[in-house]
Amino acid sequence: MARLLGRSGARSTRRPSGKRPRHARYRAPGVHEHRARPTSGGPPAGPRGADRTRREPASGLRAALSGRSVAGQVFVLHVVIVLLLVVAAVAALVLQARRDSSTEARDRSIAVAEAFANAPGTAGALSGPDPSAVLQPRAEAARRATKVDFIVVMNTDGVRYTHPKPDRIGKKFVGTLAPALAGHTLTESIDGTLGPLVQAVVPVRADDGKVVGLVSAGITTAKIGGAANRQMPLVLIAAAAGLALATAGTALVSRRLLRQTHGLGPHEMTRMYEHHDAVLHAVREGVLIVGDDGTLLLANDEAHRLLDLPADAEGRHVRDLALPPDTVGLLASGRVATDEVRLVKDRLLAINQRTTDSQGGPPGTVATLRDSTELRALSGRAEAARERLNMLYDAGVAIGTSLDVTRTAEELAELAVPRFADFATVDLFDSVLSGGQPEAARSLRRTAMSGIRKDAPLYPVGEQFRIVDSVPQTRGLGTGQPTVEPRLSEATDWQAQNLERSAQVVQYGIHSLIMVPLRAGSLVLGVVSFWRSEKPDPFDMEEMALAEELVARAAVSIDNARRYTREHSMAVALQRSLLPRTLPEQNALEIAYRYLPAQAGVGGDWFDVLPLSGARVALVVGDVVGHGLHAAATMGRLRTAVHNFSALDLPPEELLALLDELVSRIDQDETEEDTSAPVTGATCLYAVYDPVSRLCTVARAGHPPPALIHPDGSVEFPDVPASPPLGLGGLPFETVDLELAEGSRLVLYTDGLVEDREHDIDVGLELLREALERAGPSPEDTCRTVLDSHLPAKPIDDVALIVARTRALASDRVAEWQVPVDPAAVSGVRAWVSRRLARWGLEELTFTTELILSELVTNAIRYGGDPIRVRVLYDRTLICEVFDSSSTSPHLRYAAMTDEGGRGLFLVAQLTERWGTRYTATGKVIWAEQKLP
Repeated sequence: MARLLGRSGARSTRRPSGKRPRHARYRAPGVHEHRARPTSGGPPAGPRGADRTRREPASGLRAALSGRSVAGQVFVLHVVIVLLLVVAAVAALVLQARRDSSTEARDRSIAVAEAFANAPGTAGALSGPDPSAVLQPRAEAARRATKVDFIVVMNTDGVRYTHPKPDRIGKKFVGTLAPALAGHTLTESIDGTLGPLVQAVVPVRADDGKVVGLVSAGITTAKIGGAANRQMPLVLIAAAAGLALATAGTALVSRRLLRQTHGLGPHEMTRMYEHHDAVLHAVREGVLIVGDDGTLLLANDEAHRLLDLPADAEGRHVRDLALPPDTVGLLASGRVATDEVRLVKDRLLAINQRTTDSQGGPPGTVATLRDSTELRALSGRAEAARERLNMLYDAGVAIGTSLDVTRTAEELAELAVPRFADFATVDLFDSVLSGGQPEAARSLRRTAMSGIRKDAPLYPVGEQFRIVDSVPQTRGLGTGQPTVEPRLSEATDWQAQNLERSAQVVQYGIHSLIMVPLRAGSLVLGVVSFWRSEKPDPFDMEEMALAEELVARAAVSIDNARRYTREHSMAVALQRSLLPRTLPEQNALEIAYRYLPAQAGVGGDWFDVLPLSGARVALVVGDVVGHGLHAAATMGRLRTAVHNFSALDLPPEELLALLDELVSRIDQDETEEDTSAPVTGATCLYAVYDPVSRLCTVARAGHPPPALIHPDGSVEFPDVPASPPLGLGGLPFETVDLELAEGSRLVLYTDGLVEDREHDIDVGLELLREALERAGPSPEDTCRTVLDSHLPAKPIDDVALIVARTRALASDRVAEWQVPVDPAAVSGVRAWVSRRLARWGLEELTFTTELILSELVTNAIRYGGDPIRVRVLYDRTLICEVFDSSSTSPHLRYAAMTDEGGRGLFLVAQLTERWGTRYTATGKVIWAEQKLP
């Protein structure tokens, strides 16, 4: 059969006429095709083939027109069809034109009649002494204006008052009056006094609504058909042109068909197709012929039935026929196949496939399909196996979409219901929920539950229960093996867990149970239970194996979520330990702050408030790009470094330079170790506020600029030079000095507050400006307003926010003197500071302060340079400062027994809380702080 179909190329009657395979050649049995073979200059071999080659070019059109061949008959048939179509089109056009004209005539008659009937004076004229004298001129004028054939006004008895022909006035109206007398509008076609016509009759009503007369308007049939008759010549011309074009096209098609059929007569073509149809429709096997490009060339009735192919399947690629992928792969491969079984829809088909060009036929394959009825039982099992495989595949996709232990457990329960069980529960150890190792205790917590109904008498979600030693859950947790209880009503050991609740479960209708330990490696995290109530059959061993595989896949995701929870908790704990828990006491700034971690992961945002010498305060905000332990640890290192560098009282630009060098060294060390990623994108803003001068010196390294709220409530973003982020190296950092009025609020923040996926930083800054303008006067109000109105619902990055309201140190709490470079001036300094302390009420500190200043001023006179200046500040502490132009810093050292000096700084260190040195652009400052009494 394959050889016959492959060589003949006969097509199924399902294929629309005129289509044929690109490589198929058709010939009837017994009709041989002679192929021209080149010889030494001779004609093509075979007399018949040679004769046909010579005859076709000269007599092709004549043979087509003769009607003796298939091409001729097709030509005649096409011409007849075109003629019929033209005649039908002309008739349809005429009828449509007349119908449209009739409809237009009815509509126009009704409109004219109603307009005249409702015209002012019509009803009054009907009740006058001579209605015709009044209405006849009006009717004729309206008739000519509206181009109708007549407008007739009559009384309720049908006697005309108007008519285009005056001799008809006073005679009876021809038509139906009853509907109009009843108050309705009537249209009808009649044979009237003017001939066949279409007329409308409408009532004329008096003011009280009574019908006092009738108005009729109409158009004759001759006028209706005139438009259609005028269109007829154009329609006939178009029809003639269409017939000529169709005839020419049909002749070309017939000539092409004549060449393709090789001059076969109707008898030969009929016999060929009869044999073709007999084979294809009688055989009880599906037959497919597929071209070498994968296009379906032929499919018989049985193939359509077995494969459920669409009616237009032939001519389409096999992959577009909604067949299973393995079947498509076999049909499109072109390989030889013998009795290969494929599951197609609900049938198991045995497929045999052979090539069609093995004996000179066109390239392609022919496949036969046989329905294997004896394998139906196997098909059922295969379907069940496929459903189980699909569920396992869905488990790999649907379970573990988040790194949350509870959500992962819920996904497992939701997947199992109702595809596998009617109810599913997941019970975990409490330590697993918090990310820890499973406990040896028998106490579990119901973490997730899903069911076909909500009223099942099972432990609710969140309830903690302790399992007894005799129940299957205990054995499963100990051995790690699943257990099945086919009939719960007979399982006495299972009922021992809770006799009352177990009885309720059985009474509810739950009759079968599978319990699978949730095991990840050697750890047992909990137990998963599958309950059945609707399906009468109990769980069997095959279903237990499926449940075990399903839980095994989910256990990996739950363990991953547990590990992530543990690492996340550790990272959060590390991050919290590295951030400041309380702010240091100081009087220069009133500060409020907020720190909000990102929704996922632990970030590297940080902040600090650092008291400096001279009643100054440093504010620092930084950000390490990234999340996780590495970002948190790097943040801790940078924060510690800032603490150390600030103790040196460095200017902001120098501190950022040292921090930049530190980040570069961290990058180099981690690159060499190749154990973690380098610090990329670390930014920092460092500001120092002096309450005496009210100057704030700010420098930033790749960080967003600060915001400044003036005492009047206006907001601005000071122009702080934007230096590159930390770690790039090679470029200096710049600072700017801002003179802040008392009560100003300085707002420092990280980029998580002004940047997200929906808008860039410019939009975020503008939104921040609007929020700050609405904020209250206190720093707490400002923080609350900013976070309530500006923070995204789910921030993707950490947010650190500091709002500092400035205070100024009163001028009466600052004392300052110039000291001559003369050792005798030390006594004057002691007298001067004694008077100042007495004015401040700090007489208890007079002795120690005189001693401290004597030592510091003496050292400045001896080792420093002119000018020398002393400043005393009365703040939270008593601060003494000695300025000189030298850059030499004193250091504590042990004096030898023979040394005359070298012991003064020991005294200063013993008498003060803190002391130190800071450098200025013109020299240095030696400072010392004492506690207030």
